[in-house]
Formats: sequence, C-alpha cells, structure tokens
Amino acid sequence: MATTKGYFEYISERLAAVDGVSFRPMMGEYILYYRGKVVGGLYDDRLLVKVTDAGKRLMPTAEEQTPYDGAKPMLQVFDVDDGDFLARVIKATADELPAQKRSK
Repeated sequence: MATTKGYFEYISERLAAVDGVSFRPMMGEYILYYRGKVVGGLYDDRLLVKVTDAGKRLMPTAEEQTPYDGAKPMLQVFDVDDGDFLARVIKATADELPAQKRSK
C-alpha cells in the first residue's frame, strides 16, 4: 500500500508554515526533508521520523515502526493534527542528525 495523495496533502498542509520543509516522492511514498536533511517520510499513510533522543522525549509513547521490509525502525508520529507539534518534532529530529554528506 502506498501513501495516498490525500494523506500527503493533509501532512504537507500542517507543515506548510515551516520554512525548510520539503517532500520528494519516491516509489509511492514521500521522503521528508528539513533544510536538506532527511528526517523521515510518509509511508503507507503513516508519518515516520528517524529515531533520535529528542523524538523520544517529545513522543514518549511513540512506537518504532519500519517503513518497509529491511529498513531501520523509525518513530511513528500519531499526533499529526497539531502543526506546531509536528514542527517541533521535525526540527528537533533534524537538530540531532548529522549533516548531509556531499557527493563528489
């Protein structure tokens, strides 16, 4: 099952005011970027972010889910209705991730 266009639009509307958020479609899903860093994505109508200490603090009851077979676990964001909360999660996750490596 791929992420529906409606779910993508719903999440992107919630994050529209956050400068630096972008999405890239990939094989029926959407990769979520914040200021050039991959912080998560939309997978099967679920918002998942990379596992970080900040994410665990902001979402202590979040469940680890895999976006697809063989992938590393990610944290599922359940409170997707609150755009301010989503922005905090995205920014805090990005802050704990290493800088993107530049390809040659």
